[in-house]
Amino acid sequence: MSADGGTPTGPVSFAHRCGQWSAGREVAALETARRIHDSGVELVRVGWCDTHGVLRGKTLTARAAIRALHEGVGLVSTLLLKDTSDRTAFKVFEPGGADELPGFAFASNLILLPDPASFTLLPWAPGTGWLRGQPWFQDGAPVPYDTRRVLQLALARLAGEELGLTCGLEVEFHIYRLKDGAHGPDLDPDLSAWPGLPPAVSLIHPGYNLLAEGWIDLADEPLRIVQRTAQALGLPLQSLEIELGPSQVEAVFDATDALTAADNMVLFRNGVRQALRRAGYHASFMCRPPFPGIMSSGWHLHQSVSRQADGGNAFVRAAPAPGTTPADATHTLSDTGAAWLGGLLAHARGMTVLCTPTANGFGRFRPNALAPQAVVWGRDNRGAMLRVVGGAGDGATRIENRIGEPAANPYLYMAAQIHAGLDGLARGLLPPPATEAPYALDAERIPTNLPDALAALQADGALVDGLGADVVRWFSRVKQSEHQRHAQAEDKADFERREYFSRF
Repeated sequence: MSADGGTPTGPVSFAHRCGQWSAGREVAALETARRIHDSGVELVRVGWCDTHGVLRGKTLTARAAIRALHEGVGLVSTLLLKDTSDRTAFKVFEPGGADELPGFAFASNLILLPDPASFTLLPWAPGTGWLRGQPWFQDGAPVPYDTRRVLQLALARLAGEELGLTCGLEVEFHIYRLKDGAHGPDLDPDLSAWPGLPPAVSLIHPGYNLLAEGWIDLADEPLRIVQRTAQALGLPLQSLEIELGPSQVEAVFDATDALTAADNMVLFRNGVRQALRRAGYHASFMCRPPFPGIMSSGWHLHQSVSRQADGGNAFVRAAPAPGTTPADATHTLSDTGAAWLGGLLAHARGMTVLCTPTANGFGRFRPNALAPQAVVWGRDNRGAMLRVVGGAGDGATRIENRIGEPAANPYLYMAAQIHAGLDGLARGLLPPPATEAPYALDAERIPTNLPDALAALQADGALVDGLGADVVRWFSRVKQSEHQRHAQAEDKADFERREYFSRF
């Protein structure tokens, strides 16, 4: 860096070529390099969140990681083109196979550039650090299919309206005990397949005793691992709870800005799966694990919009609108909040596949199951797709979207909320009255399968415009590959055991 902190005096780094260099970043890089050296870290994982919300990346020696802070590290571009089985959905080696994806032909390299401010020590892996990276083309241009960038662009659009998004995470998932420790049938070379066999497991609690303290005690060891892992990663964990289903639990986090919340979700899923595996447990964020008697897991996304001017919650109103009843949105929400709610309703069908992206997740949408089935909202109604929580004068007033599954890519999930909400604001949409019958037969239905959900996204003009037509086309192609294989599978349950239970 130059003496005055302005521009680099030596060779121009990749961070500078892609527009990510700044004096502040240089200071953060120097501090991270010092921490790597002083902590005795031997390896640093540079992680990147793929289309399906799974962390991938490179593991570097400490010396190479310090260099990567400035120059990045090569990453095969087909990682952005893979379906949930790791098959590449585009024929990148055939003539014209990547014409709609400039820069991806022949599995060319991208550059994964770490954010030095993201450095953390992995509590379950001694001598190992971690950095969050984002992919760039080799010429320094951004990669449009990087899902974190998709959310960043959505947030920039929201900031243009002088607003921000605040999100709280409420995540249900399952924890099982591995019957063969960390070396189950999925690690037997004689049984290797693509995808491989799922691990053999047993329950950590028998279920059907919601919030039972006895079951908390029974599951104490794995839940302590979850707690300590989350807190060591700096995640704002609020509570761990016993859910209704066998071996099902829930983690609740304090609200943060949307980008931080999405980053936290990626870190949480990755961290608890790895830490639990080392201790002989298997954590699954699959919506409906492949066992009889299970309960579906949801990911409920609490959201409110903040004003940039003062940081206040733009959903709060001082008093109910004159002449309204509790069934009216403006009885509880500000005009901004009501229009945002209207946008979420108007684009509910289109956003479904961004919130519930697996073939397995659609089995959750059934009546009387604390899961949504229809495009409706309710006031503190857990059967409705959108649950409005709070009231006039309550600074915690928010909308809870209950449509998501815990395997969803958090960046796409949250970007969908922004583009839907902004359309509601632009058109001044007023929601219909709140439902008191969330499972009524005459209500508009959420899509019930992956192809219908993809079609609904492709037909939603506001979401296509907001996300970008190229992004929707790319995402649809990747998910269509998954659907085709699921449709062709003779044993759907076996497909989902291998495809989802082992990997998500």
